[in-house]
Amino acid sequence: MENKKRTRKNVDKEFEKKAKARLKNRRPEYMKKRVYVPTLTAILLIMTGIYAAIHATFYQSTDDAFVEGRLVSIAPRVSAPVIKLLVDDNQDVKKGDLLVELDPNDFQVALDQAEAKLAEAKADLNMSQRRVDEGVSVVNRSFEDITSAESKLAFAKRDFNRYSELYKDGIVSKQDYEKSKTAYEVALANFNSAQESSMASQHALASGKAKEQASEAAIKRLEAEVEQAKLNLQYTKIYAPQDGKVSARSVEKGNYVSVGQPLMNIVPEQVWVVANFKEIQLTNMKPGQPVSIKVDTYSHKRFQGHVDSIQRSTGAKSSLFPPENAVGSYVKIVQRVPVKIVFDEDISNYNIVPGMSVVPKVKIK
Repeated sequence: MENKKRTRKNVDKEFEKKAKARLKNRRPEYMKKRVYVPTLTAILLIMTGIYAAIHATFYQSTDDAFVEGRLVSIAPRVSAPVIKLLVDDNQDVKKGDLLVELDPNDFQVALDQAEAKLAEAKADLNMSQRRVDEGVSVVNRSFEDITSAESKLAFAKRDFNRYSELYKDGIVSKQDYEKSKTAYEVALANFNSAQESSMASQHALASGKAKEQASEAAIKRLEAEVEQAKLNLQYTKIYAPQDGKVSARSVEKGNYVSVGQPLMNIVPEQVWVVANFKEIQLTNMKPGQPVSIKVDTYSHKRFQGHVDSIQRSTGAKSSLFPPENAVGSYVKIVQRVPVKIVFDEDISNYNIVPGMSVVPKVKIK
């Protein structure tokens, strides 16, 4: 029994020695981890902070940026049914290409009617002009008649006055006196008649000239109607205003379209980037600075560009409903200012279209 107890004690002692030896060997490794891991983490954080500080000093970037471009809305200028539709979505078109043709029949009829009214008005003007020319001749003759009648009246008056004196003196007979008096009265009547006739011819001439002016005004109005009818007829054919690609087509053959109704968009190839930088990022930003542009669609590619311009107001101020800060519950918010960035390289081989998300990085120093 005693030998067994001794043997067990020896075994326990050897086990304790081995356990202590194992603890001794493990403790330094555990202690090393406790020291090395925080140290490496701290170094990594410091290096990251240094890199971020250097990067913020020389570069400014934002993910609030998108590709922008012009969207040319195509809409009719007259109302009519569509009889021809010559383009489809995403089709390339050139400036002057025929896109849509509307039914021209009603507009051709309107043009024919306007031209007929114009021809009638021109005929009336010709007649009025002839009447005015005749009236001018009549007035001129009436002036001549007045002059002649006035001369005869003056002669008859002098003759009558002379015979009156001679009759008083008993030199001439009463018959000669009566004859001179009759001649004077006839000359006076002819003179008055010539004046009345001249006044009537002048009134007729004025009326004729007024009709001529009215006809000329009517012709100008009808000429304008003819031109408008021609334009309306031309508007039945809708052409591409510039090069681009058809987008958002909403019209079909047979549709009745109204004036101003959007039919499709033409998207030109020219695009740029609008980046909304925070106001605190604009301290050293200015036009002409180089920009590295990352387009989400082409994550492996960095496009080169430059700052074209900086908007003279914040995005909030330029919105349809700008904020009213003159209230009691004002909270300061960092504003963003749109910055226009243009590409310096040819991007025609890439499918970069308006609305795509980008991340620009501006080198400010």
